[in-house]
Amino acid sequence: MDTTETGTTSDHGRLIDEARGRIDALDARIIELVRERVGVSEGIQRARIEAGGRRLQLTRENDILRRYHEQLGEPGTRLAMTLLELCRGRA
Repeated sequence: MDTTETGTTSDHGRLIDEARGRIDALDARIIELVRERVGVSEGIQRARIEAGGRRLQLTRENDILRRYHEQLGEPGTRLAMTLLELCRGRA
């Protein structure tokens, strides 16, 4: 692409680079939060098992699926399923 006299293309490129940097920073935070969620979930599962309960609580998982679906639609349901999968079975 050629840069116009006003530098529009250059301005767009800079805007895109800045936005991508922000996305990368958000992704890093999301990954950190997912790892934190996994750790919290492991603690809950351990406590539940030690108390004689089951590792998973399907009613709770359904609540989570519903919340993600309400906020993000069908892709939210898939996202919640992925999070639940990451958090299962580590206790």
